[in-house]
Amino acid sequence: MTGKNDVEVRAEKRNENHPGDQLIINCLPLDQSERQEFLQAAPGVHQEFIVDTDMRQSMHWLIDVPQSLRSEATIILGNPPSEQVVACRNLVWLQTSSAGVDAYLKPGVLPPDAMLTSASGAYGQSVSEHMFAMMWALMKDLPGYRDNQRVGRWEPRGAVLSPRGCQVLVLGTGDIGASFSRLAKAVGARTIGIRRHPDQPVEGFDRLAGFDDLDALLPEMDVVALALPSTPQTRHIIDGNRLALVKSTAVLINAGRGDAVDCMALAQALDKDGIFGAGLDVTEPEPLPEDHPLWRQPRCLLTPHVAGGAYLPSNMDKVREICLDNLRRFMDGRPLRNRMR
Repeated sequence: MTGKNDVEVRAEKRNENHPGDQLIINCLPLDQSERQEFLQAAPGVHQEFIVDTDMRQSMHWLIDVPQSLRSEATIILGNPPSEQVVACRNLVWLQTSSAGVDAYLKPGVLPPDAMLTSASGAYGQSVSEHMFAMMWALMKDLPGYRDNQRVGRWEPRGAVLSPRGCQVLVLGTGDIGASFSRLAKAVGARTIGIRRHPDQPVEGFDRLAGFDDLDALLPEMDVVALALPSTPQTRHIIDGNRLALVKSTAVLINAGRGDAVDCMALAQALDKDGIFGAGLDVTEPEPLPEDHPLWRQPRCLLTPHVAGGAYLPSNMDKVREICLDNLRRFMDGRPLRNRMR
């Protein structure tokens, strides 16, 4: 088997047995024609479709795998709870319907040799649009005017900001970060992307920089937007010290992972007018405790992790395309897209 990649090796092992010995647990919300596409992609392999069509309109993320099927599952398409995956000891490959896979990377969740692929690329449009909407709403102080509306107050609230001509720093230059950068550039902003390898080009940015440049760049920025994964290196990458570097007129947006921002430090910066506003679709912890000061901070816009998911219906079309393409690749022994391990 010298020179063969691990997908090809797994395909050979699969074909040593009758295909019927394999079991695909399909957790995707599919109609009948879409189910047929998945059946045709893996001919002769038994698939269990465990989600009804009416789940297409559901926003429920985690899908339970029946206990009777867990020990037999060799492939899972979708997002079962991680504690259920632990029982799937014959699993060869897990394809998530989410872009984030943190829960499945924890030690002991997947069998040692199991592959893990994500749906990265499915959510760039919806998450970046959410970030963009948050940015502009905060710049125009729309949350504050909504607060005034609730109490029947008709009065101006003061100066506002514009994205035209502003400097936007985007931490994370993947699908979401690059999509947000293009939106910001379209309304006249200049964008800088922060990534581990700034020497590798990424479309959609005016300039790229490394994480080592972050402290030098922050004082110049009008918007700081985060679309980062959760890693030890990115945890609290925006902390009290870095918040002290930004302009008092700056806006912070986070729609990546909640632990990238120290939420208590952010609350303190907002209380001291150290930053103009913050929009968070993700927090640490999630949700925030009832007594957390960000709940009551008028210049913080909070949404409950809804930028992605199935809230924009076209996201699920993109997820289905990624999963179907990877299933075909797996059956052919070709490399999989979005390999996470």
